[in-house]
Amino acid sequence: MTARLRSLVVLATCTLGAVTAGVATTHTHADAAAVGQQVMLQGTTTASYFWDDASGRAGDTGLPAVGKPMQEGLVASPSWPLMTQGYVVYKGRKMPFFVGDRGPGNPSSRGVMLDLDAKTFAKLTGGTFDPESLQVEGVGGEGHIKVDYVITRWGDGVGLKGYPVAFSTGAWARRDTVPVRPVLVKPPSR
Repeated sequence: MTARLRSLVVLATCTLGAVTAGVATTHTHADAAAVGQQVMLQGTTTASYFWDDASGRAGDTGLPAVGKPMQEGLVASPSWPLMTQGYVVYKGRKMPFFVGDRGPGNPSSRGVMLDLDAKTFAKLTGGTFDPESLQVEGVGGEGHIKVDYVITRWGDGVGLKGYPVAFSTGAWARRDTVPVRPVLVKPPSR
């Protein structure tokens, strides 16, 4: 495939993702990122939570795709490259993450584009992670939250760089080799 054709395919995939995820993934203002910080991408999406410790409990599907054990800061993305790094912000609370797994599957078609690990979800919401049930307690049954995300480094694993697209697009299985330039978040003009 020629470089030009590859660029068109990536552009079409990102456009399709923006159209299908429309309301779920939007641009945010620079206030989500520290002023003067170099970022690769920022936006807003709905996030759920999971905890896969290979126990088979609570829908657990086994060890995460990246081959690292489940841990705080490990998130699942339906399309971003594995080992992508960044942070999420929810009600003023900021938590770092790295993409270590794939998902959410079907919910991503409904705009849930990030699956946070349960410990990070608990810290963001003020809840408590229950290691017995693998659930977050003390959040009134809340399982989805709207978060701002900032990508600070793209991973080298398979996946597409850019706004997240649904799992059903298959973006998680393609390797994006198109280089992406960081964007400098500038202070607002006075």
